[in-house]
Amino acid sequence: MKRLLINISCLGCAVAAVIAAATPQASARTITLDETVTMARARSVEAEVALNQLRASYWSYRSYRAELLPEINFTATVPSYRKNYSTYQLDDGTYTFVRNNVMELKGELSVTQNIWLTGGSISLNTSLDWMRQLDSGASNRFMTVPVALTLSQPIFGVNHTKWNRRIEPVRYQEAMAQFISDTEDVALNAVTHFFNLLMAKENLGIARQNYDNSVKLHEVAIAKREMGKISRNDLLQLELNLLNAESALTESESAYRAAMFALCAFLDIEDGEELDPVAPADEPEGDMEYTDVLDKALANNSFARSIQRRQLEADYQVAKAKGDMRQISLFAQVGFTGTADNPSDAYGYLKDNQIVEIGFSIPILDWGKRRGKVKVAENNRRLVESRIRKEQMEFDQNIFILVERYNNQRRQLEIARRADTIAAKRYMTNLETFPIGHISTLDLNDSRVSKDESRQEMINQMYLFWKYHYQIRSLTLWDFAQGTRIDADIERILHGK
Repeated sequence: MKRLLINISCLGCAVAAVIAAATPQASARTITLDETVTMARARSVEAEVALNQLRASYWSYRSYRAELLPEINFTATVPSYRKNYSTYQLDDGTYTFVRNNVMELKGELSVTQNIWLTGGSISLNTSLDWMRQLDSGASNRFMTVPVALTLSQPIFGVNHTKWNRRIEPVRYQEAMAQFISDTEDVALNAVTHFFNLLMAKENLGIARQNYDNSVKLHEVAIAKREMGKISRNDLLQLELNLLNAESALTESESAYRAAMFALCAFLDIEDGEELDPVAPADEPEGDMEYTDVLDKALANNSFARSIQRRQLEADYQVAKAKGDMRQISLFAQVGFTGTADNPSDAYGYLKDNQIVEIGFSIPILDWGKRRGKVKVAENNRRLVESRIRKEQMEFDQNIFILVERYNNQRRQLEIARRADTIAAKRYMTNLETFPIGHISTLDLNDSRVSKDESRQEMINQMYLFWKYHYQIRSLTLWDFAQGTRIDADIERILHGK
């Protein structure tokens, strides 16, 4: 009868310990993996960093676009006053000093447009100058340029505007793709923090269960020792197990609080709020094909845009070096101008105002300096091409390995779940049969260790599955569960609409 009571007591306590370990605290807020990822994308510091990087790229692109549009400028000097001496050459060639005492006002309005096709610029100007001598016999003088058309054009040089029109849109597309990849990397970090807390929670539950069971088993062992059913060595072993279980419980509580703090800090959750992570109930179905994943990665990932941009930049540097070998520029201005003592006459009596200048700089002997710069640019381009090929091979290889790991991980997770179930059943069986003396303490300890390790391995395999899943999303910018491209409303994100 006494043995029966011991058995029932031990079994009831073990079951109660398992239920207590699996029941979350009432004050904790349950949170799923999807909720963690969503909160991380919206609230984490890493998400804010990615957004600020996108904003910097956006305004850089806006600045480039503004350079393609007409620019209106107004410049003025109001006023300029001078009372000083300056040199003056007389008719006989000698110099003397003359005194200046003059006030001037100047104003000019111009509209300038870069010429995309040729790389030059054309502007339309109008200006008005006023000058007044302040000595005896002071008088006003006006000079007007009602309209002047000015062309500034480099010849044989590199067309910077054309190259910017090819490079800058690609750079901005790269930045947008990189932003989406960064948000997926934020999700990947959220997965890591989530499973760290889930593992800490499971370890804490395991430690509590093991401690409670160790207490009851120690009590049973004392009773069995009094009955002469077990040896003193077994009793001491169970007492040692109790001390180890208490130590493990203390460490698990500390690790759980640390993981809780890390996740709350990552999600920008106020201090004091506790989270109860819930393990994902299922995973996306179906394996992935390497060629499909690679095609989507090359089409959507910022790496493809980076390759295109770096190739264009290398070509631009070669073209720039070749254009700098000789410099020829054209400056031409046509318009009208007038001068008078009053504004109406200055605008009424106009004369032609024409300027044409062609300047050039062609090296006669530079000891191969400019040609050397061309060779450097060409070699740098070949170096970029070689690096791009190497990075492309590594990119393809990494995707192949990742797809293989993802497809294999599903099977590994299934095996881990089965092992967890079997190990838990074995431990419960040994726990129930230990009081009646059918197994030794060594067998009981072995089943407990297997049960704990199988549970931890199952959580770890689950984490690896979701880690690979979000890594593939980050590389391909593709949601395989929904079958759609991962995209974002960049304008709404940037302007907070």
